[in-house]
Amino acid sequence: MDENGLTVNLIGYHVEAVDGRIGTVDAVSDEIDEGYLVIDTGPWIFGHRVMLPASVITQVDASQRKIYVDRTQKEISDAPDFIMADDPPQRAYADRFPYGIS
Repeated sequence: MDENGLTVNLIGYHVEAVDGRIGTVDAVSDEIDEGYLVIDTGPWIFGHRVMLPASVITQVDASQRKIYVDRTQKEISDAPDFIMADDPPQRAYADRFPYGIS
């Protein structure tokens, strides 16, 4: 939600790790207690897509189209590859995420 309490579409927002920009939001789930972001970390040949639990978000700046997360670029880059299927991720994938879903 933005400062006015309105829902914001986060797809395409830039993602800022604690030590700099890491990618853009490619997909979002807003399920209660299961929320996540799928982050595209760069060009197809060098980057990959990873899932971050919504609990790592520290700030959303709608005017700058940026999301700030409390993880480093290395932590995000080292997360397991996320392959989007027709269905949302199963709990088994979420449990593999090294920084937990809380």
